[in-house]
Amino acid sequence: MDNNDNQQNNNQRPKQHGSFSLGKVAGVALLAGLLGGGIAYGGANYFANANEASDTAVPVSSNKSGNTKTSNVTVNVSTQANKAYNSIKGAVVSVINLQRENTSSSNGLEAIFGNGSSSSSKSGALQAASEGSGVIYKKSKNVAYIVTNNHVVSGANSLEVVLSNGKKIDADLVGKDSVTDLAVLKINGADVKTVASFGNSDDIKVGETALAIGSPLGTQYASTLTEGIISAKKRTVQTTNSSGAQTGNATAIQTDAAINPGNSGGPLTNIAGQVIGINSSKIASDDDGTSVEGIGFAIPSNEVVKIINQLVSKGKVERPALGITYVDLTNVSTSQQKSILKLPSDVSSGVVVMGTSSSNSPARAAGLKKYDVITEMNGKKISDTSTLQDLLYKYDVGDTIKLTYYRNGSKKTADVKLTETTSQMSSSSKSSAES
Repeated sequence: MDNNDNQQNNNQRPKQHGSFSLGKVAGVALLAGLLGGGIAYGGANYFANANEASDTAVPVSSNKSGNTKTSNVTVNVSTQANKAYNSIKGAVVSVINLQRENTSSSNGLEAIFGNGSSSSSKSGALQAASEGSGVIYKKSKNVAYIVTNNHVVSGANSLEVVLSNGKKIDADLVGKDSVTDLAVLKINGADVKTVASFGNSDDIKVGETALAIGSPLGTQYASTLTEGIISAKKRTVQTTNSSGAQTGNATAIQTDAAINPGNSGGPLTNIAGQVIGINSSKIASDDDGTSVEGIGFAIPSNEVVKIINQLVSKGKVERPALGITYVDLTNVSTSQQKSILKLPSDVSSGVVVMGTSSSNSPARAAGLKKYDVITEMNGKKISDTSTLQDLLYKYDVGDTIKLTYYRNGSKKTADVKLTETTSQMSSSSKSSAES
């Protein structure tokens, strides 16, 4: 999920549903116009009389002359949601992604006749390319740390943060991770008065209140609060890289709290005001084009904490690797599965080793070769490349795992000691991947 929010309404599409990462998008004026309209109710002080079988509207209150007047009734609006919002709103920020535009250094005629500058372009001024949200979760001495989405900061030449009090300050990128779509920024903490705390995402329950806070459509609507419930604790969603290739599956919290472009990177909180997730994406339409409402996703807080701690301490996320390239078994024809791979008829899923990435490949050291078909990792079935990567990333560098695989029709096992991956490679069911 690392596309610019400014261009990504349709770039974050799960396989069966249309969705988008959440940020300020191109054409925002049109979208804001559509959302800005409302329904005219004909007067706020009227309601239908529920005690009479009539559609006649009656006034809330009136004086002796029969004219409608306002009431001075005092109402306590300090609800739990209000308390939760007040406890964290000072920690929620807007994140502005600034990028340079290249401008031509010579006009077209000069270029044609060879009279132009030797440099074909020069850097233009920084322009706001997209906007998202973030939440301040840590303050150490005079430095404050913000967690947001990777796709919010992707491609930035510079970053700015707008605090809850409206003050705009520069931000530095500490580290980012495209696999989990998380990033950490740091700012001068002199004006930071509120720091959010994380709740345990394993303890949430379906049906409990969920609050989303952020800047839908940008800073114009900063600190917007929407309320919903936890719709599902663990929903599997597909993740993609900047090229649109599927990079695997992620486990996300599903909520019906309204989240819109610009909410990316903002917190999903429980009723106590604790961060239980970082808002990241939503489904906008079904595979048949049907409009969808109320299906948003947040990265669970327990996963967030694990990743941001690595980003702060190392500037990156260490992930284990097998040192192989591979493809889905389902991409291999039935005839080749029998003639080349010599697989038993009951083996219908797995990944095919297409080669080892280096001479010190962990899988190669364990004896795996080209055309071996991996079907299990530590006893858990591997159905495709995404499953292999999902299972692999549950382990740490230096761990030893047991792979079950087939070679020339014979079932074998191998113990593989994992090393660190050299790069974050995308996996696709249509091409080979590397782990």
